[in-house]
Amino acid sequence: MAQRKKSGKSGEPVEFRSQALAEALERQDIAAVALALRHGNTVVPLVKPGPRDRPLDGGEVWTYRDPNTGDVALLLFSDAANKPANLPPAVGLQSPAWLRSFLTRYESTITTVFLDIAGPHPMQAPPGELLRALEA
Repeated sequence: MAQRKKSGKSGEPVEFRSQALAEALERQDIAAVALALRHGNTVVPLVKPGPRDRPLDGGEVWTYRDPNTGDVALLLFSDAANKPANLPPAVGLQSPAWLRSFLTRYESTITTVFLDIAGPHPMQAPPGELLRALEA
């Protein structure tokens, strides 16, 4: 699925990955992860993608709700290839501004954020910590 590309505004293909985030996660370097999230895009699973004729509509983001506790987790990926197959098949590539806005809006609902939950180098953080990193 990492091969999955779509045409960008200039006709160049858009990859559903962030090399900087992948490298930061590999090193388990929290400062580098914060920098990668602040300056690069992240891959998010989508319940349904946005309509093709409305490119500014990024679709509906999929979150995980634990059936036992009701806790909600946001899953972010450095590469679409790291998204587990049991999640919805669609992915979106979201900007740092989108991530900041989404976390601000749902900070009281989301209990944790997982980065590359299935590996190869997973990390976890509370949404408030990621917001502070994005605003630094």
